Amino acid sequence: MADKIEGVKKLFTSKSARVETNRGDAYYAKLFEKCQARIDELKTQQPINNRLDIGDVLETQGIERRDFLKWASAVTGMLMLPASFTPLVADAALLMNRAPVIWLELSDCAGNSEALLRSDGPKIDEIVLDIISLEFHETLQAASGHQAEKQLEDAMETFKDKYLLFVEGAIPMGNNGTFGTIGASGETMHDHLVRVAKHAAAVVAVGSCATFGGVPAAAPNPTGAVGVMDVIKGKPLINIPACPANPANMVGVIIHYILTGQVPELDSLLRPKFAFGYRIHDNCERRAHFDAGEFVEEWGDEGAKNNFCLYKVGCKGPMTFNNCSIVRYNEGVNWPVGVGRGCIGCSEPDFWDKYAYERPMADANIKAPTGGVEKTVDEFGLGLLTAAGIGIGIHAAASLVAGKKEEAGE
Repeated sequence: MADKIEGVKKLFTSKSARVETNRGDAYYAKLFEKCQARIDELKTQQPINNRLDIGDVLETQGIERRDFLKWASAVTGMLMLPASFTPLVADAALLMNRAPVIWLELSDCAGNSEALLRSDGPKIDEIVLDIISLEFHETLQAASGHQAEKQLEDAMETFKDKYLLFVEGAIPMGNNGTFGTIGASGETMHDHLVRVAKHAAAVVAVGSCATFGGVPAAAPNPTGAVGVMDVIKGKPLINIPACPANPANMVGVIIHYILTGQVPELDSLLRPKFAFGYRIHDNCERRAHFDAGEFVEEWGDEGAKNNFCLYKVGCKGPMTFNNCSIVRYNEGVNWPVGVGRGCIGCSEPDFWDKYAYERPMADANIKAPTGGVEKTVDEFGLGLLTAAGIGIGIHAAASLVAGKKEEAGE
């Protein structure tokens, strides 16, 4: 927990974070009043289905109020809100049992459900089973067949236009959608999604498969798999890509929704800016080695033993936008680059076809995805972002030459 809080503090004080949050006192005063009104309104409502109160859960688990407030402070920083919002974020967490959630699994490996099951601070039984009103989740629920379908129908009717719909997995479109059917009725995944999304307050696509098609959409894509945003139109939609998505970002989106009653600020790919507003490369622990021209040339060499930059063996951190270099995984312990494996750009469109190989971006002959870069997420278009990729390759080569000259004493 301590490591995670420190990481989020670092993120919040970084240049990119300041760009996103430097909006002035008047803006935040107005937002604070709006959030306070939202919290006061939710406090008048009763918990859904007699869900437990988070305070009771924390007490049962032996978690002190101080630790809970530290977690709330970390989430406040992650959402790029001023520290003064911490009490409101804490109140929002206390009201998570007012948030009805329906979770669909389509064409996927259930990796995002697995990630959520292993989320930290609070744990899964605190976040989902005891606090969030999780009305339907095929992997977690006991019901199956017609009983499960009845449970889904009841949830959709009871919380009509109020529930958050989380979607995990791509949608097979080929052969009229028959590559993916679901439930006792044999409904196609496409029709299933459209029907359940119709009366959702907002739709959250979780993981690379649900956001951009992911592995199911990799060439030659025989099932015609696509992401949720290619199917659902006219609804508030949030993309939380990565393979798997970080549970911290899932919880952050829910907290933001409870706090404000709306989706967070999004980039051009519908990703929340608080999580995807900056490049992994800019917050990477190996960035100093990149700048010094110190690279791993091949696996197992001296550079690898000394934690040098992994760019030359295929790390896609310079072209990937995510906060996993700061928030990390497994209770904030580590992340791919930290264990010596380069980033494969799994939070970018078409990552499997474009990035999942061990070649530098400069040698790839591909265009980078649209989305954000260093200043703000939407400031640069595709052409400039591609140019940035070329610039990174040139900078890497120049840094390497400089490093070799220094070693030679020139």
